[in-house]
Amino acid sequence: MARREETDQEAAAPPTHRPATNVPVLGVGMVGYAFMGAAHSQGWRTAGHVFDLPMRPALAAICGRDRAAVDAAAARHGWAAAETDWRALIARDDVQLVDICTPGDSHAEIAIAALAAGKHVLCEKPLANTVAEAEAMTEAAERAAARGQVAMVGFNYRRVPAIAYARQLIAEGRIGTLRHVRAAYLQDWLVDPESPLTWRLERERAGSGALGDLGAHIVDLAQYLAGEPLVGVSAVSETFVRERPRLAGPSAGLSGAADTIARGAVTVDDAALFTGRLASGALASFEATRMAAGRKNALRLEINGERGSLAFDLERLNELSFHDHTEPAATAGFRRVLVTEPQHPYLEAWWPPGHALGYEHTFVHQARDLVRTIAEGAAPAPSFADGLQVQRVLAAVEESAEKNSVHTPVVL
Repeated sequence: MARREETDQEAAAPPTHRPATNVPVLGVGMVGYAFMGAAHSQGWRTAGHVFDLPMRPALAAICGRDRAAVDAAAARHGWAAAETDWRALIARDDVQLVDICTPGDSHAEIAIAALAAGKHVLCEKPLANTVAEAEAMTEAAERAAARGQVAMVGFNYRRVPAIAYARQLIAEGRIGTLRHVRAAYLQDWLVDPESPLTWRLERERAGSGALGDLGAHIVDLAQYLAGEPLVGVSAVSETFVRERPRLAGPSAGLSGAADTIARGAVTVDDAALFTGRLASGALASFEATRMAAGRKNALRLEINGERGSLAFDLERLNELSFHDHTEPAATAGFRRVLVTEPQHPYLEAWWPPGHALGYEHTFVHQARDLVRTIAEGAAPAPSFADGLQVQRVLAAVEESAEKNSVHTPVVL
């Protein structure tokens, strides 16, 4: 019989992997169901259908204070049960891992209680609203690690294949000794001064503004890619719109709500700019703003070394720009690397080369890595200690900005 030729449609067909049924179940309980809750749900729901995992994630229960809303979220995202009290969720026998997707003011209380109850924990970034909270969480994680528990912070952009590949190239010495790291995270959803006052604009809920929301990501990425910490910063910050209309109903985070009443004070920064020095002496610069008109989710990185450079833009997240400075000048320059080959990080289980991934896949990769870490008894990355380090950088940035940009050491 003649061999049937593969069609273009078959070549691009999704993986046919089926989750194993003879592996242990990892029951996941998630607190929070809005933007990050939806993204994390996608990750947990998908990871076992794409990757061969040593444990099978099961969406055991989701938690939120509003019964109607959390029931709707459970039905929409595939959770088996819903709770309205996070303490009840932690106490469930079918929950072995607690995933925290709430505003920062509740991270410490939930995470510490979950670890004390013997659960693994995944906590969204930034780890906490203050250094003291992050220190308490890290201490609890260290105690739990001695009992075999894992606590990881959710810096999902580490799981972009192009960024993971950039880290690999830097670790291999492809760009040599680092000289510069440039990082910017630009959004525009607060440009309109009538955009409503959500929890992200209140210090008691969010801790800080663009600094914690966006700056935490680029600080983590800079330290992750460089493989070394920031040791000092000099900063400025600004709140351009100091008063906004209050929401009439529950805040929807990034999306807001239609009906508003009165007005309230914005108590966080709209933008933060800072320079820094890495432990090796390399220089770094950072910009985080939610007031850059026309920029929707522009996270941009450039790393310069003695032997070459790398550049990345989240809005083109399947691409990495690479310059090899050891090549002849006549032909050298930045070249576009399409990071979709099976040899690239995470791509072995996805589509044929050239078929792009998206934002949601970073949460699938995060779930994959966490499940493997738990099964192997390995140290998580990024750990709560990594989250604490980022928190200390953010605190140093705020201190510097308050003191007219004076250079401020980062506590290590």
